[in-house]
Amino acid sequence: MLLRSKVIIALLWILSVSVAWGQPGTTLAEEYYKAGEFEKAVNEYAKLLKTDVTWERLSRYVRSLQKINKTDDALKYLKKQQRSDEPNRAYYELLAGQLATQQGDTTQAKTQYTAALQSSKTSSAKLEKIATAFNEAGESRWAIRALEMAREVNKEPTSYSEELMALYRATGQTEKAIDEIITTSKQSDKKETVLAALQGFINTKEEPLVEKALYTRIQQEPNELAYNELLIWYFVQKQKFSRALLQEKATDKRLKLNGSRVYDLGMLAMNNREYKTAAEAFEYVTTTYPQGQLYPFARRLVINAREEQVKNTYPVDKVEIRKLISDYQRMLQEIGTNVKTLEALRSTANLYGNYLDSKDTALTVLDLAINLGKSDKNFVDRCKLDKGDIFLLKGEPWESTLLYSQVEKSQKEELLGYEAKLKNAKLQYYKGSFAVAKDLLDVLKLATSREIANDAEQLSLLIVDNTGMDSTEAAMREYADIDLMLFQNKTDEAVEALNKMWAKYADHTIADEVLWLRANTYMKQGKNAEALEDLKKIVTSYPNDILGDDAMFTQGKIYEERLKDKQAAMDAYQKVLTQYPGSIYGAEARKRFRALRGDTVN
Repeated sequence: MLLRSKVIIALLWILSVSVAWGQPGTTLAEEYYKAGEFEKAVNEYAKLLKTDVTWERLSRYVRSLQKINKTDDALKYLKKQQRSDEPNRAYYELLAGQLATQQGDTTQAKTQYTAALQSSKTSSAKLEKIATAFNEAGESRWAIRALEMAREVNKEPTSYSEELMALYRATGQTEKAIDEIITTSKQSDKKETVLAALQGFINTKEEPLVEKALYTRIQQEPNELAYNELLIWYFVQKQKFSRALLQEKATDKRLKLNGSRVYDLGMLAMNNREYKTAAEAFEYVTTTYPQGQLYPFARRLVINAREEQVKNTYPVDKVEIRKLISDYQRMLQEIGTNVKTLEALRSTANLYGNYLDSKDTALTVLDLAINLGKSDKNFVDRCKLDKGDIFLLKGEPWESTLLYSQVEKSQKEELLGYEAKLKNAKLQYYKGSFAVAKDLLDVLKLATSREIANDAEQLSLLIVDNTGMDSTEAAMREYADIDLMLFQNKTDEAVEALNKMWAKYADHTIADEVLWLRANTYMKQGKNAEALEDLKKIVTSYPNDILGDDAMFTQGKIYEERLKDKQAAMDAYQKVLTQYPGSIYGAEARKRFRALRGDTVN
């Protein structure tokens, strides 16, 4: 019985050891190697290599011999195995080459590495294995040669593309890396990998190679859509929408895509405020596919894009506004008033109300739009918000708040509902009911829309900063009245009132806000010099107030976009970075500064 117990205990001990070490021998060799006990590691790996040769075991065996100063033994072993172990000959040749490299014999090393490739070229599987071994041995260029040979053997031009992409980049072969990335784009399931890899070259000194390689490939394989898609993607990344459009048009004509991709690019250009390119894209769809499904939408969007151009060119040209209305009216006569053209009615109404002072006409058109689009709740509610704005332009705020409140109720917890709530809050602000306005704004700070939340935050701060210490709230009331004038497009009256307010409240906490509002009003009037003067006053007199960085960044934009003064714009953007290091404009200022300086490196 005692003997039996001892046997059981012995078996349990053996079992516990085998669980701890994994497979007997294998893990033991690894543990010795990792622990730096190379003499023991040599003995264990020697046993294992008699039955099963793997790259890891073999390379560690040779390294262990080197660690105990038996490099000659390692070399003898490798030479012997090259003759006797045909299936694994390439591994022995590779390791022999490594030893030669370490001894400074580059000629012998090259001979051995070449032999390893020759021994593997009978199959792509062998070449894959030797490529992995070369890479793990730190011989990346030979790993590349192995994979290139494997590609020739299996006759698949896109095989190993991801591996080669990484190896080319690691070895500094940028042009080959880019070429390999472009080759990979032929595999539709690798699209994300390709875009991520190309993104790594954007805004670096190697970026020009991307465009060059793409054009070369398109010329070589004009019918490969993947290359065109990559070039268009590249242009969009660089905000070169006009060049993307040229490429998209060419692709559409060649592949007969019914204008769908050109239309999508037009929408992207619109969202990025590239209105000229957007208009050209939609114009292409309307002229090329007059019977297509996209025609009625593109027909409206052509005018809509031009409308945005006109509205964002200061001062706004009323002659151009009338042309836009005529274009919308012709479109409605051509296509008819239906669900596809309802937005054209909205646009027409807002042009009448906001730019031509024809408020009653605007309301009539909006009522027509509401009647025609009554089956679409969202459309009706957008029209109601427009009507509320028009009534506010007319000086009938009670009608406005009624409409805004209807939309709030109809669109509860939806974006339109938050927009309606913000309009109601502003209406209370215009009326001078600052406490009520602030309560509404505080709720909106938590809105899901970042734009609405930011607008609410800014208006709330304005109220808090300029009512707390002024019990009469007189300055804030005057400011809100002027803000309403600007909403009603009474810019000349607003500027006159701002001039008086500046003279009256130059020492008040609201002074910098007065300058900021006047500067923005001057910009709408196209008076760039006057706007710059006010912005400079803010920076000089109130450098540490909340509007300091806004004023400096806006100066840069005026110099860059309106006056085309590159150096002055760069100076302004640089000051945003140095004088206001925590500014929310920091990233954009840095981007614009580097673009103006001509940088290509991030």
